[in-house]
Amino acid sequence: MATIRDVAREAGVSIATVSRVFNQSALVRPETCENVREVAARLDYWPNGAARSLITSRTLALGVVLPDLHGEFFSEVIRGIDLAARRERFQILLSSSHADADALNSAVRALRGRIDGLLVLSPDAGSARVVESIASSLPVVLIHSGPDTLACATLAIANHDGALAMTRHLVALGHRRIAMLCGPAGNVDAEERLRGYRAALTEAGLMQDAALELAGDFSEECGAACVPDLLAIEPRPTAIFCANDAMAIGMVTALRDTGVRVPEEMAVTGFDDIAIGRYLTPQLTTVRADAYELGERAVGMLLPHAQARQPVPAERVSVPTRLIVRASCGAALVPTSDAAQPRRHRPLAAAARREEDGREAAGRDRGRVS
Repeated sequence: MATIRDVAREAGVSIATVSRVFNQSALVRPETCENVREVAARLDYWPNGAARSLITSRTLALGVVLPDLHGEFFSEVIRGIDLAARRERFQILLSSSHADADALNSAVRALRGRIDGLLVLSPDAGSARVVESIASSLPVVLIHSGPDTLACATLAIANHDGALAMTRHLVALGHRRIAMLCGPAGNVDAEERLRGYRAALTEAGLMQDAALELAGDFSEECGAACVPDLLAIEPRPTAIFCANDAMAIGMVTALRDTGVRVPEEMAVTGFDDIAIGRYLTPQLTTVRADAYELGERAVGMLLPHAQARQPVPAERVSVPTRLIVRASCGAALVPTSDAAQPRRHRPLAAAARREEDGREAAGRDRGRVS
């Protein structure tokens, strides 16, 4: 195995110069850096990270802890983090907390001393407290933490605003019985989306009915399993807003298997805009939350402080969401000057026509009696 002495001798420079090159010192000329790196690559040399960190007090690594490593949303967050870190010559060390405070504590303890900064995707309020306890000694940015996490820098998707926009959209289509398939209890994202749903119902003067709020867990299996409960509600809802796309995809599939047509008999919408929703039949109406941007921006918040080994000032940054209207909600956009205004949902319009025809028939009958 090549050593730093071998690289220095082959490149015709001092050992100190080789060390400066790999520590990204500004004191070395660009042509010298290029020469040293070329020689190091040819000799298959890479500095000992542990030894270097003892000298420089830097590891050039960021820790990332997520509640789960499964799912398209998490993979996009990781991709945004990884590419943004690599642009600055940082690597990432990845772990999962399984949304458990004790597991999160163990993961953070294992990473300490091996990282220059920490990113935690921590929707659970109890888990966030674990990270707050170390934020004064290690640069930390929380992703998706609750609004009450004041001791840390936090980057969060505008969950409430996205859910508010989606529910308003369903109300504008003419729905008056709108169910919601919620996320896990205690999950910050789920709670904020539920809060936005309720706010839109209140704004529209619609009664909030606990029977319309179904318990969920963010999985496709849950979306499918909840269909019998949804169809058993009386009077039956005409639309359901699922707190994430995975549950919406499971629900659309199960509704189709049950013989319920989407969107003609039940409008279904989601949240996240994962790629598979665009290939669903019908395509899924959803709220776009850019997971890649979330990861990328989190690294941008963390890196300056990780490089300086300073705590990240407490602040809360919100990433906006966007309503994405596709076929699963039953909206048909009018190709005229009012193209932004969705037409009334077809089943509801048909019901309204039947009601109007009934009133006209009753009027004719009264006329005949008189």
